[in-house]
Amino acid sequence: MADGTPIVLSDSPRDGVEPSPSQRLKKRAFSHMGFVIGGIVLLSIFAMAMLAPLIAPHDPYDQQLARKMIPPIWHDSAKASWEFPLGTDQFGRDYLSRLIHGSQISLLIGFAAMLISGVIGTVLGVAAGYFGGKVDMVVNFIITTRLSLPVVLVALAVVSLVGNSLWIVIWVLGLLIWDRFAVVMRSTTQQVRNLDYVAAAQAIGCSTWRIIFSEIMPNIVNNLIVVATVEMAHAIILEAALSFLGLGVQPPAPSWGLMISEGKNHILFDPWLVGIPGVALFVLILSINLLGDGIRDVTAPENRN
Repeated sequence: MADGTPIVLSDSPRDGVEPSPSQRLKKRAFSHMGFVIGGIVLLSIFAMAMLAPLIAPHDPYDQQLARKMIPPIWHDSAKASWEFPLGTDQFGRDYLSRLIHGSQISLLIGFAAMLISGVIGTVLGVAAGYFGGKVDMVVNFIITTRLSLPVVLVALAVVSLVGNSLWIVIWVLGLLIWDRFAVVMRSTTQQVRNLDYVAAAQAIGCSTWRIIFSEIMPNIVNNLIVVATVEMAHAIILEAALSFLGLGVQPPAPSWGLMISEGKNHILFDPWLVGIPGVALFVLILSINLLGDGIRDVTAPENRN
C-alpha cells in the first residue's frame, strides 16, 4: 500500500485460525445423524432410569386387582384413564411405572455384562494378537471352545442350576459373550503390531506394557467401542429372553423381558401388554447401535486430521 502498511494474506477463511482437534471432533459428531439420534435417545433412557423414583407416577410393585387390565389412553374404552396412561397389567400395576423402572434393569444388565465380557475378551484378544505363537494358539483354542457352546442353552442351564438373581444373570452373561471382543481385538492387534510406530517403540526399548497401552490400544479403541455397543445390546436381548423363559430376573421385578412374558397370554385381546415393553426394547437397542456406529465413524483414524 502507499502508506507502507503490510498486507497479510491468509489461506484460512477465519483469519488464519485453524480449528482445534476438539472443534473438528465436535463438528463431525454433531453432523453425524446416527450419533446424534442414538445419543439423545440413549441419554433420555438413561435419565429416565436415574430419575425413575421421581418421575414414576405410581409404585411399580403396587397390586390392586380392582384396577386390573385398564387399557392405554389411545384405546376407545371407558376404562382408559390419564391416571394410567399406558394402562395396568393383570395384577393392577401401573404399566408406565413398571416400564420406567424396567429401564434400570436393562441398562444395568447391559452395561455390567458388557464390561465383564469386554475385560475378558480384550485381554485375551490383545495378548493373542501381540505375542502370537503359543499364546495365540492357546487363546484360539479357548475361543473355539467358547464358540462351540450355544449361549442361550448354556445360560439357561447355568441359571437353572445356580440360581437366577440379578447379579447371577449378569455374571453368566458376562462370562458367555466375550468371544466377539476376543476375535476382533486379536485381528486388529495383529494388524497394528506390524506398523512402523510399533516397530519404532520396540527399537527404542519401550516395555511391552507401554507399547500395548500407548501404541496399540489407542489405535484399536474404535473397534472396541463398536463391539462394546453390540455386546451391550446383545446382553439386554439375552436377559429379556431369559426373563421371558422364566429364568432371568424374577417377578415382581419390572424387567421388560418379564413384562413381555407376563403379557403373552393376553396377546390376542390386549396386545399392548407385549407391544409396549417390546417397543421399549427395540428403541433401546437401536439407540445403542446407532450411538456405537456414530462413535466409530466420528473417531475413526482416517477422520482425525
